[in-house]
Amino acid sequence: MTSMTRQYSAAASQARNVVDKTADVWAEGARTVTGRLFGLPQVDLVPAVERYFDLVQRTVDINRRLVVSWAEAAATLSGAVREKAESAGDVVREKAEAAGDIAREQAENAERAAHEQAAKAEQAEKELARQGRQAEREQTRRAHQRARARYEGLPKAELSDLLAKRDLPKTGNIDELIERLVEADNR
Repeated sequence: MTSMTRQYSAAASQARNVVDKTADVWAEGARTVTGRLFGLPQVDLVPAVERYFDLVQRTVDINRRLVVSWAEAAATLSGAVREKAESAGDVVREKAEAAGDIAREQAENAERAAHEQAAKAEQAEKELARQGRQAEREQTRRAHQRARARYEGLPKAELSDLLAKRDLPKTGNIDELIERLVEADNR
């Protein structure tokens, strides 16, 4: 194995490790966010991740084929030509580093998008909860009005008789007597 091949292999391995670590961090962050947000709509990021890794794999395969070809050609060259081939290897390393930077940036963008989506989903969940509480209050208010309707229009004497049958106090105005009867009905 030539020095150039070893250098490229080490650089490619290092770039792969960086991308793997980035993907692991991103996946763990996504699991953490979605684990805390129950009942949220599911966001399918798998197609985007698949496309991303297909791009990275194609880039690595192209770079590998290119460098192997250059390495084979460099083995047959001598002197100044060999130096130029090594210079080309430097360019390839720089390109591999640039590809790694792009991969990290894309992973960060995907993570940022996942965080934004989670924040939107959390806001939507809060709004649904608020609307649910409001509907519950309205339902309680209507049920209370229906319960009062049974006693509305009855004279005070009749309301007092109903309270007396339940061993409840009979004092107060008509509204107080009706409220006392409604509370007794709800027990």
